[in-house]
Amino acid sequence: MTPGHWEGDLIAGSGNSHIATLVERHSRLTILVKVAGKDTVSVVGALARKLRSLPAELKRSITWDRGMEMAGHASLTKKTGIPVYFCDPNSPWQRGSNENTNRLLRQYFPKGISLAGYSQKELNKYAGRLNRRPRKTLGFRSPADAVALIG
Repeated sequence: MTPGHWEGDLIAGSGNSHIATLVERHSRLTILVKVAGKDTVSVVGALARKLRSLPAELKRSITWDRGMEMAGHASLTKKTGIPVYFCDPNSPWQRGSNENTNRLLRQYFPKGISLAGYSQKELNKYAGRLNRRPRKTLGFRSPADAVALIG
């Protein structure tokens, strides 16, 4: 598998709060992005700011579900150079790495709590914890170790 293909989604909290999650399919590297709202302007803007800093070899594609938060996907592609693709309706298994990661993230962000109070710095800390966690699918290496092998 070629590195640089991402799966993305939003996890929801109470009070209409959300966090965007991105998982790189090859390494399972996780990026969490603070978003101000579920609207396309907020989500696309926050993702674009975060994704611009990625190295070129990790900017191949993003696969998202069919949520309205990605209605501005053309703008995201223009700002980052990363094409956005969409899953078939009601087919979460087409983003299986992201669905599994979102399940793991619930240990840090339980359902029913507000996600609005988390800063980007805190989200980076939680993503770092997940990225240092060994995964069976990676031969018990961590996503951070797998990314280091890419470069």
